[in-house]
Amino acid sequence: MIMQLLRELPNNKFSLKQLAAASGGASKEGRRETLEILGRLFDEGVVEECAREKYRLAPRHLPRFEGVADMTQSGAVYVRVEGQEQDIYVHQRNASTALDGDRVEVVVMQRGRSGQPEGEITAIVERNRKPYVGVAEVGAHQIFVRADSRRMPMDIYLSKRQYPDVRDGEKVVVRIVDWTAGSKSPTGELVERLGMAGNNDTEMHAILAEYDLPYRFEPEIEQAAAAIDGRVTEQEIARRRDFRDTVTFTVDPADAKDFDDALSVRKVGDGVWEIGVHIADVTHYVRPHSTIDDEAVERGTSVYLVDRTIPMLPERLSNELCSLRPNETSLCFSAVFTLDEDLTLRDEWFGRTAIYSNRRFTYAEAQQIIETGRGDYAEEVLTLNRLAQALRARRFKEGAVAFDREEMKFRLDEAGRPVDVYFKVQQEANQMIEEFMLLANRRVAEFCGRRKTDKGRSVARTMVYRVHDTPSEEKLDRFRQFILRFGHIFKAQKGRAVAKEMNKLLKQVKGTAEENAVSTMAVRSMAKAYYSTDNIGHYGLAFPYYTHFTSPIRRYPDMMVHRLLARYLDGGKSADREALEALCERASEREVIAAEAERASIKYKAVEFMKERLGQEFAGHISGLTEWGVYVELDDTHIEGMSFLRDIEGDFFDFEEATYEIVGRSTGRRMTLGDPVRVRVKRADLQKRQLDFELVIDGLPQRRTKGQAARGTSPRVGRSTRRNRR
Repeated sequence: MIMQLLRELPNNKFSLKQLAAASGGASKEGRRETLEILGRLFDEGVVEECAREKYRLAPRHLPRFEGVADMTQSGAVYVRVEGQEQDIYVHQRNASTALDGDRVEVVVMQRGRSGQPEGEITAIVERNRKPYVGVAEVGAHQIFVRADSRRMPMDIYLSKRQYPDVRDGEKVVVRIVDWTAGSKSPTGELVERLGMAGNNDTEMHAILAEYDLPYRFEPEIEQAAAAIDGRVTEQEIARRRDFRDTVTFTVDPADAKDFDDALSVRKVGDGVWEIGVHIADVTHYVRPHSTIDDEAVERGTSVYLVDRTIPMLPERLSNELCSLRPNETSLCFSAVFTLDEDLTLRDEWFGRTAIYSNRRFTYAEAQQIIETGRGDYAEEVLTLNRLAQALRARRFKEGAVAFDREEMKFRLDEAGRPVDVYFKVQQEANQMIEEFMLLANRRVAEFCGRRKTDKGRSVARTMVYRVHDTPSEEKLDRFRQFILRFGHIFKAQKGRAVAKEMNKLLKQVKGTAEENAVSTMAVRSMAKAYYSTDNIGHYGLAFPYYTHFTSPIRRYPDMMVHRLLARYLDGGKSADREALEALCERASEREVIAAEAERASIKYKAVEFMKERLGQEFAGHISGLTEWGVYVELDDTHIEGMSFLRDIEGDFFDFEEATYEIVGRSTGRRMTLGDPVRVRVKRADLQKRQLDFELVIDGLPQRRTKGQAARGTSPRVGRSTRRNRR
């Protein structure tokens, strides 16, 4: 009975009298017997005396879990345990030698005020082998590496005797090899020297290294690519459908180096058009399980940093053999549709083709034709755009969500330094390409995933899908509460009504001060798209079947889809689901990592851009609130920084979670999401990619009463609590 009580309430400290009473031994004899039991348990290490004449279960007998350590900037750890709703909080003093990403054993000691379990790490089950990037600080006898990552709050020791050539201020990649108990710093091994900190190439390579992304191909990969026979022979063309006499062109950004998709258009009747979506036939050149294919699986996707592209395939393929360059014959895998002006799909065909690109358009050139009606192949461009706009209108009518956020871009000088910020605008030329790519992706997914038998029945076949689940009610509720701050009401609860209401709201906020905040939170309220062999449809696009077929140069799932399409066109049996699902999971993981690296490069350039503007003032609005500071997004550039509450002069400010406001203790000033403010650029830390603002008192919003404040939830509170800890 004593042991049961101690196990059920591990965070409680019990006196002898309490334990005796709970076990039915309230008498003098009972207390004596209880004391004897406690003595034996103490000798066996089962019980410990934690205060004067107070007892509790020893840590090694407490509830024990295994999970992954998530380290914060303070050195505290949150342990993620599979199947547990709440992470286990571990104070720095109880974290042993655990590092971010380690698999650890943790015991639960007690529960905090909020009910969150708190514990102690008792063992490192498996070290995370991920590398850390940082700046070397070389002393007389040792080297310490100050890591860029906020998840590594302590310096990493390197042996100066082992690495005598490392220079002070050099950016290096290290991996932890040991951390003995009692030592202040873990010991690392040098993986790579990247160059001096601050150099553009060094910093971009550092971001890639931080996310364990390669920035070059190994020689054997380049050699394998160079050995590919790139000749387009008449015999190969004869095996394909020949589109060389059909008007065909590409439309891409002005700075594009590879052109992996093209459109062809041909009139086949009165108001009837044959539209070809032609995609570079990458799998003609890259065979399954070849050296290049294995590397593509490993990379999963191309990575797009601010100033460079890290391709999934070697340049020999991505920029040469598989680039649909103008005035050249190219090999493609195509989806060809016969459409009338009412968008009736009269016929469709899928297969391998040969094309001849008549013209390479930039988006700006195609847009000029759309706006003026004049230019090369104007009739073809205008026809495609007219049909694309009709497809787009029908898609939104059927319940697609109209997310249209501005994308921040930087103009860089020759040294890679940002000199200007601008925004990528989606025009009709972009939409023209997008709609036909969506059509091809949708129809290929349905053709492969659903085969009709001779009796008219549909039989499912294994297929790689791009899926997007319906939004969760919890996220929608947070979004609903959030937009109340701006006076908007979101009525829809579930189903396609959510998409309809979302489109209505996004249209209402267009051009308003809160547009970016609302659209950002709207995106976060949606589920994340991923790859899977289990088709649940694509909610955001309102497609029951959807895949990625149109970019095999830069995404491995598209190569998988090309191979599946070829298999099923040849009458092959349904593919092995288990093997494909493993590749889908891998591709989804690599996509997330690539996106994080891309965001890191944008953040770095944003901080670098603002570093030249230290002390300058800018107009902005509050984009997030925490108990320690205010996030402000600048109106002109959408660059975001933090203003710490402790740095606001003239008052002490507190965070009121109930009304989600920052309130001045003496002045009564109140700040909340969307409020206009002025800030001064205070600090720009390139190594940490952090931007600190100082709120200008005269630019703070006017005092508001509590009665004027609506209740709601911030987008930052609405995220996972783990992200807030950092």
